[in-house]
Amino acid sequence: MRVPVSWLREYCSPELDTAAIAQRLAMTGTEVERIERHGVGELERFVVGRVLERRKHPDADRLSVCMVDVGGSTPAQIVCGAPNVRAGQTVAVARPGAVMPDGTRLQKARLRGQESNGMILAEDELGLGTDHEGIIVLEGDGLAPGMALAEVLPIATDVLVLEITPNRPDCLGIYGVARELHAATGAPLAPAPWAEAEPGVQGAPESPTGDAVQALAGAVQVQVQCPDLCPRFTARAFEDVRIGPSPMWLKARLMAAGQRPISNVVDITNYVMLLCGQPLHAFDLDRIAGGRLTVRRAQEGETITTLDGQTRTLDPQMVLIADGEGPTSIAGVMGGERSEVSAATTRVLMEAATWNGPNIHRTSLALGLRSEASARFEKQLQPEQAREAQALAARLMVELCGARALPGAIDIGGDGPPPARIRLRLARLEGMLGVSVQRARCREVLEALEFGVQDTREGFEVTVPPFRRGDVAREADVIEEVARLDALARLRPTLPGRRRAVGFGAPAVGRLTARQRRARQAADALAAQGLREVVGWSFASPQLAARLRLAPPPPAVRIANPLSAEQAQLRTTLLGSLLEIASRNRARGAGEIGLFEAGAVYLPVDGERLPREPQHIAALLRGPLARRGWRSGEAPAADFFAAKALLEALLATLRVDFGVRAGGPPFLHPGRAAEVLCGGRAVGWVGELHPLVAESFELHGEPVGAFEVDLDALPEPEVARYEDLTSFPEVREDLAVVVEQQVSAAQVLEVVYEAGRPLLSRAEVFDVYRDPERLGEGRVSLALALAYRAPDRTLTDAQVARRREAIVAALAERLGGRIRGA
Repeated sequence: MRVPVSWLREYCSPELDTAAIAQRLAMTGTEVERIERHGVGELERFVVGRVLERRKHPDADRLSVCMVDVGGSTPAQIVCGAPNVRAGQTVAVARPGAVMPDGTRLQKARLRGQESNGMILAEDELGLGTDHEGIIVLEGDGLAPGMALAEVLPIATDVLVLEITPNRPDCLGIYGVARELHAATGAPLAPAPWAEAEPGVQGAPESPTGDAVQALAGAVQVQVQCPDLCPRFTARAFEDVRIGPSPMWLKARLMAAGQRPISNVVDITNYVMLLCGQPLHAFDLDRIAGGRLTVRRAQEGETITTLDGQTRTLDPQMVLIADGEGPTSIAGVMGGERSEVSAATTRVLMEAATWNGPNIHRTSLALGLRSEASARFEKQLQPEQAREAQALAARLMVELCGARALPGAIDIGGDGPPPARIRLRLARLEGMLGVSVQRARCREVLEALEFGVQDTREGFEVTVPPFRRGDVAREADVIEEVARLDALARLRPTLPGRRRAVGFGAPAVGRLTARQRRARQAADALAAQGLREVVGWSFASPQLAARLRLAPPPPAVRIANPLSAEQAQLRTTLLGSLLEIASRNRARGAGEIGLFEAGAVYLPVDGERLPREPQHIAALLRGPLARRGWRSGEAPAADFFAAKALLEALLATLRVDFGVRAGGPPFLHPGRAAEVLCGGRAVGWVGELHPLVAESFELHGEPVGAFEVDLDALPEPEVARYEDLTSFPEVREDLAVVVEQQVSAAQVLEVVYEAGRPLLSRAEVFDVYRDPERLGEGRVSLALALAYRAPDRTLTDAQVARRREAIVAALAERLGGRIRGA
């Protein structure tokens, strides 16, 4: 919501600058997103001028050359393109150096050969409106050339951009924000704008309330068929309405608040909405077919053309206002084209109603149509606000449109339920907040917020005002009001205590759980390898499984009210968000991509209401592993082995032994994929992305390495064991063993280590050789580098030979291996 500070100060004006006002509001619960500047800059460059002479431009039919008195000794020559400029007019002038609303700095210029020392201004050139057809002509009385224009017109103001929370619809109006500022600063609050008498209106409207059908004599009849969705419907009629432009002050306030001025009647509805928070709608009374309005649920497939010119199809869960010829507006969202106020309107029916908030929210989402009105109604306005808005609108209709208000009014439903009375105990307040609040200060805060306060022995009996009915319902809510405006600012920073059997002991020390420590260690390990951490959505698209070649798709938790169709379920893997982020980076020219994410996935459990939420960590690599240098050529691209090396670094940091087994999910490349095993149990996967999957995410062209591991499934880390350094040398030898191709290198190393103990200290595969003619079909030779060492002696050749013979025998017995060349 945009709040022009100049408008806000009309109702509450503390002796604070804009930044201090924003800070005070933010510290008491009204979030200020940012401060903007609306209007012009360099105010001293904007002055009142008087046109002394106007002559036709010698080289342009649509331009005039004017001599303008701007207060100096010499008139300024200004070239003007407005058709309504005349000698003798008092006008608004921008001198060279002035900063226009779009940030442009005005310079001296030559237009078709004629010098121009400034600009005679139209509405839009001051940010006061949208009219550019002609210049602003000021009333000359009391205005002297050279006078500062800011003294005459509201040409600049600061604007607070607020983020109003759903529980505070009362702050969706300027006066509601002023009430908060009054409570936060103690500055006086002006009377409510709807509390003033209505000139030209014979007393307050006196129509019965509660009846489902009411008539306004000589005007219209209204029927409400769905009171559950329309708790209150009010209407007033006006005759002798003169449609025209709004006064400059009204246009300026609407523009600063982000609304476009249209005509005086429409501008009144927007002005009242911005000031009171209650939307209104103006009907052309003569265009209401049959002189009857009906508030009802829409019929299946019923259509309406709204004010934006779009034809929209409705369903029975939506509420509309209809006349004798069909729908005239979508209740609480947008009016219809057929009954809108036009230049020919002379009679107006002003409607202010209260609608069911969740229903308006649902309608707005279903139609993809969001308006200023729906943004307020969906937060559930209160019935009393409709009456207040009608009172203010009636006065403005008389003042600005010359209208005559017909006696009486339609009011179906009436005010809301009686105000709640809540007991506030001062002892309870101090117990919850940990700080005492004086009785007088507590009363002052609550009365500033317009709560009724009556003394009791324990504290107060507090009466909740209607505009806070939906937010304040119990004692804790009232305590929160006192806390945010007084107590929280006085809380002293202290460490939490740890309760013992008697009294309080030493301060409690916060520490991470074992699960949190493991997740942080894992993230630190991958960050240390040069990867960048990302945080993706916990939501996923139902189409993700098909893109990952998962058929049938794995069970997933569906979201009842998703933000969009692309976020309709909870994720079951981290790979989806990594691929989406990598795809966006690749599309923007990123050649080297190294990403990881640590977070929960959501796996449904049969018979359980809540899903299981294991903590996973996943990484993705694409592109060269290092940048090309002047001493080196192109680095190898990321592949299966790069992903496996990262996985090894990660699990080594966590002190977890693991192995791999060929195979993996269908989104991995066949033959370049493996399951990650810990203690014989699968805890994840590692491999290269399947080319078709990579192509669907526009990552084709180079291999994409990735892995994902369930951190919760990993065994407890092994206790770190340290060995003394020994000065005895190790004995190294190479061994080439021929095995069947389906035997993995990991299986060979496992057998070698078991048979070589306790003297074998290290074994590595350093070469692979295939030759069907020499080795036989389907067989492969693995070259092993073996190292033997004893901690207490130098090994002899005989001792090493016995270990080697044991290794050869074990390979032959368990894997059918033979020594190459034997």
